[in-house]
Amino acid sequence: MVKEEKAMIVYIYCTQNNTHVQVTDMAGNTIARITGGLITKHDRLKADPTVAMFITKRIKELIKDYEVNSLYVRIRGKTGESGPTQAGNMVIKTLAKEGFNILSISNFTRVPRGGPKKKGGRRGRRV
Repeated sequence: MVKEEKAMIVYIYCTQNNTHVQVTDMAGNTIARITGGLITKHDRLKADPTVAMFITKRIKELIKDYEVNSLYVRIRGKTGESGPTQAGNMVIKTLAKEGFNILSISNFTRVPRGGPKKKGGRRGRRV
């Protein structure tokens, strides 16, 4: 008897201050959403890799009823930064340790392209 492969999409948004994890089915319906603030009340710990492990364990508890065994991971860091933080990487590592088959990991960190006008006027800030 072959087990049917059921997949979902995990969206991870990680900044220097917090970590957001959202799980959707393939149609885009939200199944679970957890942030660092739901795990700890200390502001300095919301983006900590240890808290990211607890976020992943809470996600596993919420989606165990759906019998999911495969995940597509889409990770995003703050716009303009070099990439995701340590907490985002820890979420992916813990998902793999929890027994999920990770089918693909995509980095969706946005790149600034000029952006709005910088302050200081035409001749810059005069000191």
